[in-house]
Amino acid sequence: MKEGTKKQIEGNWDQFTGAIKARWGQVTDSELKQAEGNAEKLVGIIKEKTGKSQNEIERELENLTVQR
Repeated sequence: MKEGTKKQIEGNWDQFTGAIKARWGQVTDSELKQAEGNAEKLVGIIKEKTGKSQNEIERELENLTVQR
């Protein structure tokens, strides 16, 4: 994951949780709490829940940060 994307997610965690839940509805509040502020852990949780590749998830997260 690009360092800028990682820092933006971790620095604005509360703002991103809603977007993450909207994009990946299968990610629970409890899982978001487990990953709180940790972009790498978040990618792992989404990967486990969706079966998508790490690269695909990271691209989608980058798109979310650009939209902010």
